[in-house]
Amino acid sequence: MLNILRKFRRAETGAVTVDWVVLTGAIVGLGVAVVVTILETTAEGAEGLGAHLEDQSVKTY
Repeated sequence: MLNILRKFRRAETGAVTVDWVVLTGAIVGLGVAVVVTILETTAEGAEGLGAHLEDQSVKTY
């Protein structure tokens, strides 16, 4: 039993998996932050453009 615990303690393969999970989580978090920022900015610009277009008049002949 102690031999199994020593072998488990020395194994480093699980640490690589944990590193990849943490790195993947960080990348996903950064991606979400970027998308939220872009969506907010785009929505504000679209509202301003919509308001400008509503103020315009169309000339008919």
